[in-house]
Amino acid sequence: MLLLRTTEAAETLGIAKTTLDTWRSRGGGPVYIKYGRAVRYRREDLERFMNERIRANTSGDRNFR
Repeated sequence: MLLLRTTEAAETLGIAKTTLDTWRSRGGGPVYIKYGRAVRYRREDLERFMNERIRANTSGDRNFR
């Protein structure tokens, strides 16, 4: 299992590292693993996070699938 650092996870999601840091502290972001001070993300969790946000349109909160 390959674990990604916060900067790598942010690049994978196409967002700023600070956005990912904010989500982690306030909630709403992908799950993560914490080893002492180290924060790591699993690629499959990032993919799941992205897939859960696929939308067909902006009306309502209906998923595409």
